[in-house]
Amino acid sequence: MTEPVVIGSERSEVGLPAAMEILLSGGSALDAVETALRRCEDNLEDHYVGTGGLPNARGEVELDASIMIGSSRAFGAVAALKGYPNPISVARAVLEKLPQHALLVGEGAAFFAQECGFATADLLTDEARRLWREALGPSVESVEGENTAAGAGDEAYRAASLELVRRLAPHDGPWGTINVLALDRSGELVVGVSTSGYPYKYPGRVGDSAIAGAGNYCDLRYGGAACTGRGELSMRAIGARAVVERLALGDDPESACAAMLTDAATLPDEFRAELRTLALTFDGRHGGAAGQVGSVYALMTATSAEPEFRARRVV
Repeated sequence: MTEPVVIGSERSEVGLPAAMEILLSGGSALDAVETALRRCEDNLEDHYVGTGGLPNARGEVELDASIMIGSSRAFGAVAALKGYPNPISVARAVLEKLPQHALLVGEGAAFFAQECGFATADLLTDEARRLWREALGPSVESVEGENTAAGAGDEAYRAASLELVRRLAPHDGPWGTINVLALDRSGELVVGVSTSGYPYKYPGRVGDSAIAGAGNYCDLRYGGAACTGRGELSMRAIGARAVVERLALGDDPESACAAMLTDAATLPDEFRAELRTLALTFDGRHGGAAGQVGSVYALMTATSAEPEFRARRVV
């Protein structure tokens, strides 16, 4: 029997105790990952996942999530989902109820969520709206008003907004996608990812979190991996899959994560921002890497009273 382990990126500690409770009772890694990420998505203090996530450049919250099972490499994901507070559960429903597909986006993802009976919610909280307005400045007020035809001033505002999107950085404080990786007593390994994406992004932008091989990958023969940070870099480097390939070659989890980040750093990118990654193996070994000193990940084992924190290797 395998000893249960669950790890997660920064801020996943909100959900890890609930995940470990499931694992200790003999529950599945799939249930544990979904439950942990739902807790994170429902955390109104976190503005990078679920309800309260920071909106795109039009002031609309769009959510991405995915989940992958190591034994079958079955994958379910949603992207640019509006109005549904728990995209990880909708992603799991894609995996289980719509196995002929792996990824649904936008209106199609919302239609599927409605078909499945998921509850809707207003995802843009007052706090997230305030942060959005402060970041975009006083001119954001021009977004509101009567439904009139766009004029020259509107077009000038749109052009200025696009330039603003190019240079905006996240607000101060913890930020980024949340990853959760779990190994259950049966030996199953599952990886889940949830995010509201880069704040103030272009409407319809989808990052790595909903893309198999980029933000999420899981192969029970070797391990699972997930990424946070600059999603476009992870997509170009096929980040999570690259980490698992290094595990297959015999690298330890920390070294596998560092190797992927080293490769991603060679890609030209005028919008470069930090990329981080985590890995968990089929036999319970784990590790992570990041580009900043002090970066950590959260961990719980069968003997943990609460989430513990481990340093990531700095690349």
